[in-house]
Amino acid sequence: MGESNLSQFSKLIGTSSDAIDAEVLEHLLADKRSDNTRRAYARDIKDFFLFAVGVEPNSQLILDFLGLEQFQAVVIVLKYKAHLLNKGLKEATVNRSISAIKSLTKMGRKLGKCSFTLEDVDFEEVKAYRDTSGVGAEEYAKVLELVDKSTVKGKRDYAILRLLWDNALRRDEVCKLNVGDFNASKCTISILGKGRGTSKEVVQLSSKTTQAIADWLKISKRTRCKVGEPLFIALAINYYGHRLSGESIRKLVDKTCKAAGITKKMSPHRVRHSSITKATEVYKGDYQKIQKLSRHANLDTVKRYDDNRKNREHQAEVTNTLADLI
Repeated sequence: MGESNLSQFSKLIGTSSDAIDAEVLEHLLADKRSDNTRRAYARDIKDFFLFAVGVEPNSQLILDFLGLEQFQAVVIVLKYKAHLLNKGLKEATVNRSISAIKSLTKMGRKLGKCSFTLEDVDFEEVKAYRDTSGVGAEEYAKVLELVDKSTVKGKRDYAILRLLWDNALRRDEVCKLNVGDFNASKCTISILGKGRGTSKEVVQLSSKTTQAIADWLKISKRTRCKVGEPLFIALAINYYGHRLSGESIRKLVDKTCKAAGITKKMSPHRVRHSSITKATEVYKGDYQKIQKLSRHANLDTVKRYDDNRKNREHQAEVTNTLADLI
């Protein structure tokens, strides 16, 4: 179907006489627990409307889109999907964008503002493999050695870097930690895990991480803080005392790893990959034990880390054998 047809369908958006402001997008975003998901969905839906009609979405435009006929909506979304693929975006990125639009129509149906579905718009097949290698324990040890633990900032950074490795915490899990979540006597910390809603999960800490957090609290005088105040704060003059952001933690990991001579692009999630991958090497085949560390809901995800590690080892072994033959 030609581009002119798409333009004709696009003109249907924005002409509705329905004056009811249903705020469908606001309901959709409010229904998502994760801040990252809300931001991603808002960005994807904005991009979709910019493609379809050339302007950012508002309540009326969204109602007009939701009021389209089945075939009209499917054609526009299929065109948008083709547009994303032509831009060379990865399959997972395309799928997330389409998922955002499908979620918008689903919320529209819940609110009685949409009569069509996008079931005919298929997701792209995503390869199961992803690089979960990260770095080894020896390399990460060099990262920790670089931290100047005699300073306030150094004690904070060291505690964060230990949490990322020892407990394979996600960046957002570290950001959301409060002073009251830490229990030094029991060597535990309570985290808001991914997909766990508002229920906190108690995880055991190593003695090294427990000491690192205790040292940070003592030197920063945060032992006097209320239990609901952030565990890790910004130390820069302009932002002192504010909860440390995820971006600040990303920069901390990136900068320190580069200084330690690690050439691979590192991030908090890459440290998590590194930790879980190392655990699969140490606890060979004991996936239940590793799952307690990673807190993945699906055991197959844990197995994938082990499979990827073994695949690299086997490939290297065969390559070296072939090389020795000539």
